[in-house]
Amino acid sequence: MNPPETTRYDVVIVGGGHNALVAAAYLARAGRSVVVLEKQDAVGGAAVSERPWAGVDARLSRYSYLVSLLPRRIIDDLDLRIDLRRRRYSSYTPDPADPTRGILIDTQDAEATAASFTRTLGDTDEAERFAALGERLAPLGRAVFPTMTEPLPTADEVRARLADDELWVSLTERPLGELLRSSLGSDLARGIALTDGLIGTFASSDDPSLAQNRCFLYHVIGGETGHWDVPVGGMGAVTAELERAAREAGAEIRTGVEVISVSPSGEVHTVTDRPETYVGDVVLSGVGRAVLARLLTSGGTPTETPEPEGAQVKVNMLLSRLPRLKDASVTPEAAFAGTFHVNETMTQLDAAYAAASAGLVPEPLPAEIYCHSLTDPSILGDELRASGAQTLTLFGLQVPHRLIDGEDRVAAGARLLAAAQRSLDSVLAEPLRDCIVEGPDGRLCIEARTTTDLERSLGMIGGDIFHGGLSWPWLEGAADDLGAAERWGVETGHARILMCGSSARRGGAVSGIGGQNAAMAALEILRRG
Repeated sequence: MNPPETTRYDVVIVGGGHNALVAAAYLARAGRSVVVLEKQDAVGGAAVSERPWAGVDARLSRYSYLVSLLPRRIIDDLDLRIDLRRRRYSSYTPDPADPTRGILIDTQDAEATAASFTRTLGDTDEAERFAALGERLAPLGRAVFPTMTEPLPTADEVRARLADDELWVSLTERPLGELLRSSLGSDLARGIALTDGLIGTFASSDDPSLAQNRCFLYHVIGGETGHWDVPVGGMGAVTAELERAAREAGAEIRTGVEVISVSPSGEVHTVTDRPETYVGDVVLSGVGRAVLARLLTSGGTPTETPEPEGAQVKVNMLLSRLPRLKDASVTPEAAFAGTFHVNETMTQLDAAYAAASAGLVPEPLPAEIYCHSLTDPSILGDELRASGAQTLTLFGLQVPHRLIDGEDRVAAGARLLAAAQRSLDSVLAEPLRDCIVEGPDGRLCIEARTTTDLERSLGMIGGDIFHGGLSWPWLEGAADDLGAAERWGVETGHARILMCGSSARRGGAVSGIGGQNAAMAALEILRRG
């Protein structure tokens, strides 16, 4: 038998997600030899666009779907041609107690927003309280976001930048529920705010772990404003630009290559048609920390973390038209253009957490929805656009992987899809089923992507979109005497193996931050030799 072919590079990157492509582009532009090894036939990981239904010309962001945390610095550094569009409507939230009324937050019309709060809640002051909370949180973005592409600041440095010490304590030491209850007077408005702390995160408003606080922080600091933008062309357009930037800089990208082991010395063993070994002076891991631990062969002490567990279900659908709402005062085009909150009062979100903790799928299922094609019709073919068809994306919360772990994948998907449809139907004036497009093969154009699907198709253990719990984006102690990996938040417990994906300290979401930080740490290590 022939021995495995061995190839040397300055940097070998395991996994080809968007962060890996960012790292590859930075490293190649710095003149380093770099190879990206991706198991799938295409790069991008969860940041991809796909056609879920045969014969239907709709290219959806099948997993990740909005952009907030991608810094302008990375876009400019890599000369990325990405079109991100801001949504006029921030959110629409029907009152579960009476879905004929709801709160529509219009970023271009404060008076209309205030009237919507008053009409729904009967409280003339809640809109002002909600706006005041947003204004109070705004300095967080200015204090934290610029540090995300620099070596980790200390907690004391960020605290001093924020100036509002009471807010710092409320966010970093006390459960988020306390801040929301003291700032807002209604269950509905509190729920609108709380959802930002529960995306892919299984927690209650008063969870002592503060997992909800960390998730909330990442959601309100993006781009220094907390706005979430729509990528024109879908998430696949973002990945395509990153791939272009990496290849043009000289990075080698190899798809259909499965990594079977990684050694602390820098050997990466793969299997394709024949075994191959790649040796890097530095190895970057774009796969989750738990996946890397399974690949490591010996030596060192990997950083131990709890087993990852996702807590969401994503439903993709294509509709012949947007469904009518029970609330006749709001058009579907306005309601679905931003984030449409369904059954997400604070009480409902906490009740859903309690139900799921007891092993039950929450009923009703808290969910948030948006229509990509209203902002970006390019994801639909000409005939679908002309017909008035629209896409909808539903993201269900408080659905931990434990609820379906070990269950038949198809059955689990059907069970969660039914719960999602029931939840959405509760605020519609007609059944969602009446609006779903039927494909040429007779199948309805609707699919659920569960945590099991993510684990099976993308290798995300437990379907965790963050590859593990989110971390505070700062150091708790002093930065003195820390190595490059620790200062940039990409350490693994092995000197020359670095995290470059969502498991990095400032990972999570489509941001490229983990990739940029890993590249900066790797360049420091390579310069030292």
